[in-house]
Amino acid sequence: MLGPALLALLVLGLGACSSAPKRAPAPAAGPGLAIRDVTPADPFRANNVLIRALGLVGTPYRWGGNTPEGGFDCSGLVGYVFRDAANVNLPRTTGEIAQVDASTPARDRLASGDLVLFGKGRKVFHVGIYVGEGRFVHAPSTGGTVRLDRVDGPYWRDHYAGARRVLD
Repeated sequence: MLGPALLALLVLGLGACSSAPKRAPAPAAGPGLAIRDVTPADPFRANNVLIRALGLVGTPYRWGGNTPEGGFDCSGLVGYVFRDAANVNLPRTTGEIAQVDASTPARDRLASGDLVLFGKGRKVFHVGIYVGEGRFVHAPSTGGTVRLDRVDGPYWRDHYAGARRVLD
């Protein structure tokens, strides 16, 4: 027979194992920018997009490229990942992607799988895939490779031009 104290400890211990602790997503800290990740509308497809995009980190940049074998430019990477992982066909160029008819989440309320856009003035010249915790995957420039960067990094923060949520 278990003693009352041991029984109480056992019940408390089992109760602690019955559910995962709830924790708020950590905001991505940066000068003047805090991103609170929101849950994607379709977590399964968003996860597929993230896994595919992260798996391409290190692939060489190639202007006009849109395959893992040939390399990627930014819009080629985004188009390939969304077509392959979520069966979503996006336009080929960054400018056309910026015009896609999709919801436009606030800068501080991004969800995994959102497209993040960068530019200057009204001109959008770069696109990446938001992966959460203030980071995005993109194909940045000639001589580089597909990589992860922070949305609130010095260059990207200053050139942020919006987001599109195509996985609604």
